[in-house]
Amino acid sequence: MTTRKANLIGGDWIEGSDWSENRNPSDVSDVIGQFAQGTAANVDHAVQAARAALPAWSRVHQDRADLLDRVGDRLMARKDELGELLSREEGKTLAEGKGEVERAARVFKFFAGEALRGGGDIIPGARPTVSVEARREPVGVVGLITPWNFPIAIPAWKAAPALAYGNTVVMKPADLVPASAWALADTLRDCGAPAGVFNLIMGRGSVVGEAMMNHAGVDAVSFTGSTGVGARVAEACARGLKRFQLEMGGKNPLVILADADLDAAADAASNGAFFATGQRCTASSRIIVERSVYAAFLDKMEARRQALVVGHALDPKTNIGPAVSAAQLNQDLDYVEIGKAEGARLIGGGERLKLDTDGFYIAPALFADVDNNMRIAREEIFGPVASVIAANDADQALEIANDTEFGLSAGVFTTSLKQAERFKRELQAGMVMVNLPTAGVDLNAPFGGTKGSSFGPREQGPYAREFYTKIKTTYTQA
Repeated sequence: MTTRKANLIGGDWIEGSDWSENRNPSDVSDVIGQFAQGTAANVDHAVQAARAALPAWSRVHQDRADLLDRVGDRLMARKDELGELLSREEGKTLAEGKGEVERAARVFKFFAGEALRGGGDIIPGARPTVSVEARREPVGVVGLITPWNFPIAIPAWKAAPALAYGNTVVMKPADLVPASAWALADTLRDCGAPAGVFNLIMGRGSVVGEAMMNHAGVDAVSFTGSTGVGARVAEACARGLKRFQLEMGGKNPLVILADADLDAAADAASNGAFFATGQRCTASSRIIVERSVYAAFLDKMEARRQALVVGHALDPKTNIGPAVSAAQLNQDLDYVEIGKAEGARLIGGGERLKLDTDGFYIAPALFADVDNNMRIAREEIFGPVASVIAANDADQALEIANDTEFGLSAGVFTTSLKQAERFKRELQAGMVMVNLPTAGVDLNAPFGGTKGSSFGPREQGPYAREFYTKIKTTYTQA
């Protein structure tokens, strides 16, 4: 019998009149469950519950810290169970799925401490008998719209700071991956979250997301997803004078200079381009290599590509699981054909794979001789497709790296301290990696980009308080 999972509104599980079936992209015969499809009325109900819970929740810092700490412990204890669930519904390898649950647990533990740290300033008054304080207070009811590629980590790194700083939450997860978000909501409820503090509304973005960002009772919206949808979120929030935060696309460059350790560079490029099926906004999708080591690097990169095992996400031998859906697989395959038509040289991969189970499998694709003006070098593919671009020298490599509308993550491989410092300064990205993959960030450091990749304050670490709190200035006459 197929399991049905309801929305969480005001502390209660509210069933819907419509349900969506969630299937395993590694094996489409595996039905994970049926999940309630929320409506605009559900969103209104959830926002009212969140507003009712806000005054009490915003006052008691210790209660917030204790709840988040319990949630972190519970997620860590359920790492194996929830990691398998995540891998079944999203297609990540089991190791990646468990690692993501562990990250979510650590995010909650980190923000348990932040709930007590708060923040604020005592400001010297310009008048000798007047004291001035800048206090941080919660923004209010926060709407969270999360993507499918990190189905528990991103909900965690949005929900944990929102709750830590005294806000109440209405969250809409991506409709492709409701099970992990439902498990998080269930964990919060079981750990004692007061009714209305955290609400989960599953369903289509065109219904639930639209209702959330247009609701007068929502004070702020944090969104992670595509650039196109992000622009619509910004427009709706601007109309309603809501605070908004956008994390969107990337076309991240990884520069390989002639003095680099080519084996380490090829390992990082393979990891950044292909792991998690390339479905990371920080993926190394443009690999820019100095011409003097171009051929040698391609040989090393292709050897690593050929060694990768594509298979069922739960198979311990698998390095790369399936694409998340048939639509994403078809998009990946279309871009492979676009690359070939544009004149790029496909060294290997890019074909759909037929394996023992019926899933959305694709061989990771490696393109050489790519021009930075080609579509495969300018548009976010969100699949295991790597484009390698030759540069005459470090100056041209830097110019190519910055020639993009995106600016999330960028990297450089070099043994030169001078070049490392130069690229850290001059790469136009919110995050710069030296001798590391472009994908892979620490939970206590700010996350976000520039240009078309991000808008608003940074996520993660103590920097998250810039979005989830507002400043109140108080004056007291002695």
